[in-house]
Amino acid sequence: MTQQMRPIGSTGINVTPVAMGCWPITGISSVDVTEEQSLATLQSAFDSGINFFDSAFVYGHNGESEKMIARVLGSHRDEIVIATKAGLFWKDGKITKDGRPTTIVDQCHESLRRLSTDVIDLYYLHGPDPDVPVAESAAAFERLKQAGKIRAVGVSNFTLKQMQQFHAVCQIDAIQPYYNMLQREIETEILPWCKQNTVSAMVYWPLLKGLLAGKLARDHVFPDQDGRKKYAMFQGDEYQKNLNFVDQLRPIAADFQCDIPSLVIAWTIAQPGITAALCGAKRPEQIEQTSAAMRLKLTADVIGKIGIEIKKRGPTASRSAL
Repeated sequence: MTQQMRPIGSTGINVTPVAMGCWPITGISSVDVTEEQSLATLQSAFDSGINFFDSAFVYGHNGESEKMIARVLGSHRDEIVIATKAGLFWKDGKITKDGRPTTIVDQCHESLRRLSTDVIDLYYLHGPDPDVPVAESAAAFERLKQAGKIRAVGVSNFTLKQMQQFHAVCQIDAIQPYYNMLQREIETEILPWCKQNTVSAMVYWPLLKGLLAGKLARDHVFPDQDGRKKYAMFQGDEYQKNLNFVDQLRPIAADFQCDIPSLVIAWTIAQPGITAALCGAKRPEQIEQTSAAMRLKLTADVIGKIGIEIKKRGPTASRSAL
């Protein structure tokens, strides 16, 4: 049986503990992505019981991610929860930050058009703009909420101080930071603040960009188009140490009679303060595999064994997505 739905803050909006992250289906930083498979992946996520789909204005050079969600799931609009983000745009082939209120409002209207919907369920500021006071960006979200354009508000890649500044102007209902077995910085200050303020944590990189999926070879060569090539966690000794950790998960998964991705995602959504894990996918079988984590209930023994291995490995090299 699928785990019970979980609330987004105090909004009354409920989501599955596994969400589909819709960046990979655009093919911008992934290889071997086809439109046919991307559309099939969205359908497979819905068929697997996922009701939560996470996109952004910059997922695709021309809004491909949002458009595909509308194309595949538009007829199921009342059955799904759509999250998307503002504050970034493409310029000269690179992602640029822009947290100005006019940009946030304009991008909201464009995302509504792309998604073929009247309201966005959860709307994030994709990242703080160093040239725009957080309070100014927050005020734009408050106006959009009051106007009925968005139902809930979130922030992504924010420090605790920035979250507090935003929250003072516009209530935050959800945050979106990276979090996984080997990158757990948010447990120190951010998750306690979220608990105190009834804020949900929707975490990305639960599989550490595929590193914790157990499928990468030690001699794997990442092509230039593969965005993972730039991260320290996929290079040299750090990469080998991370694969050593994954090897320690194999017998734990085997004893529990599940695959490694399901084990990792099940552990993630079982952690205190975590509402949902965003699982990126570009092929149907990938999201089918990670969605299975919703039907797993890890025992205290399994969680304990995983905890021992996490402690032995220690944190891996971190680098924010933005």
